Amino acid sequence: MHTSTKKWVFTKISSLVLMPLMIWFLINFVSIYDKDRSEILYFFLEQPSKILFSIFVVVAFFFSALTISEIFEDYLHVEKIKNVANKVLYLFAILIPLITIIGIYNLR
Repeated sequence: MHTSTKKWVFTKISSLVLMPLMIWFLINFVSIYDKDRSEILYFFLEQPSKILFSIFVVVAFFFSALTISEIFEDYLHVEKIKNVANKVLYLFAILIPLITIIGIYNLR
């Protein structure tokens, strides 16, 4: 399979996975929006919420990295800059979800 085709397939699959997770997150965000700190912490300490939010963050950053890399492919014409931009993008797409998940799992 060609690289562009793989990216397209991964983008479509990740968007399909992201849609129910986004709906779940929005519904829960609305329910905890006006709550105090202890109720918000309780939400993130519950096992299903912790796991679903972790999956949501990973899939969201995976999807955004794929779509932003397509923008780089289309609009950056200098190959060296495009490669550096993609590497930095993928680095942040790994680091930010990792830091977020570690933070969620270390809540007390």
